[in-house]
Amino acid sequence: MGHERFHYRNLEEIKEKARELGVHIPFSQNTELLTKEVSFGNVTLKNRLGIAPLEGADGLADGSPSELTLRRYLRYARGGSGMIWIEAIALAPEARCGTKQMMLTKDNLDNFKAFTAAIREAGMQANGFAPYLVIQAHHSGRYSAPGGKAAPLIAYRHPVLDKGMDIDDSCIVTDDYLKKVEEEFAEFALLAKEAGFDAVDVKCCHGYLLTELTSAYERPGMYGGSFENRTRLLRNSVQAAKVHETKDFMVTVRIGIYDGLAWPYGFGVKEGGDSTPDMDEPIRLVRSLYEDYGVSMVNLTVGNPCVYKHMNRPYDMGAYIPDEHPLEGMARISACIGAVKKAVPEMFISASAPSYLRQYAGFYTAGAIEEGLLDQMLFGRMAYANPGFANQIAENGMIDPAKTCVACGSCETLIGGGKPTGCVVRDGEVYLPYFKELKK
Repeated sequence: MGHERFHYRNLEEIKEKARELGVHIPFSQNTELLTKEVSFGNVTLKNRLGIAPLEGADGLADGSPSELTLRRYLRYARGGSGMIWIEAIALAPEARCGTKQMMLTKDNLDNFKAFTAAIREAGMQANGFAPYLVIQAHHSGRYSAPGGKAAPLIAYRHPVLDKGMDIDDSCIVTDDYLKKVEEEFAEFALLAKEAGFDAVDVKCCHGYLLTELTSAYERPGMYGGSFENRTRLLRNSVQAAKVHETKDFMVTVRIGIYDGLAWPYGFGVKEGGDSTPDMDEPIRLVRSLYEDYGVSMVNLTVGNPCVYKHMNRPYDMGAYIPDEHPLEGMARISACIGAVKKAVPEMFISASAPSYLRQYAGFYTAGAIEEGLLDQMLFGRMAYANPGFANQIAENGMIDPAKTCVACGSCETLIGGGKPTGCVVRDGEVYLPYFKELKK
């Protein structure tokens, strides 16, 4: 397909391109619905716009947030989003993907308390409300590199994902290790509550340990084979974390509902089939989380950005040229997530990946909500570039065209290189020097 620069002069031209490609992208001019309060369970959000959990690779050695980390989140809080879904925070030392990934521990708990308090204060001062704060409990799995050197912990040998990695059978985690991980999610949830977060996310997406188990069809034992076994770590971890749930502290999940890989090496596909999305098992999982475990909200995503960067972050420029148009990728995301929402309408569904559409991303979000495909949209790359997008939608009905993400892939380059990550184009004074270091 090749890279195609975003050249659309108005919404009608995007719609025409979608029709030409034979895909459906939902749009609505009624962005006012994005600015209204919305409730689920014991939670009320000030609006339907939020910040997606994109890492900044700027934590301190002990796992605490740095001044640069705090700068990012204060900008998010002032920008008017009703929710901030904090980036992946390691739940154990061996679970870190690098020395700059944050990690929550008893020893740095006070630093995280100060972090959440500052974010809330910034939101109150700027907008009259504090954003709802979700912390993402994370195990890097095959991408673990706690000391800055790869130390993969995998669910099973994977013919696609193993390529280019120093992996052998000794990297496969035992059932006993996975039982320990379940306990660590419970410990993390308690620390998260004490640190002042509103919710904890048992992260199960993007090729990391929990989501890799969802496709462990050929793994022996209690964590592989059947649907019940492949989702056991997720379900048990949710159950363990829920011990600490209260009316003011919620347990949620970010779930990768489609890996983009054929059976038996990917989740969200039909048994014995190819890589065509099939939402039967994702729907079964989300319905079980709602009915059997009392989870009232999930955040759904697709792909593995460590392998297929375009799949959940469609771009103009990137590490490789995908064989599909970005609008085709966006259509697949909304179709997959919409299928789950329509099958489990009681569940509050958050989604992400609107940034490719620039100033029109709010119209896409409003259309998806009107069509019943999701309930809330989280913005990642757009938040790097323009943390005030939510206030701009509230004030003007759309995002400022001069301040949007341009889907150039530079933030991907930064985080892939282990550098502090933000927008090289819109926040270049801070992040362009790091980008230039990688290009030397």
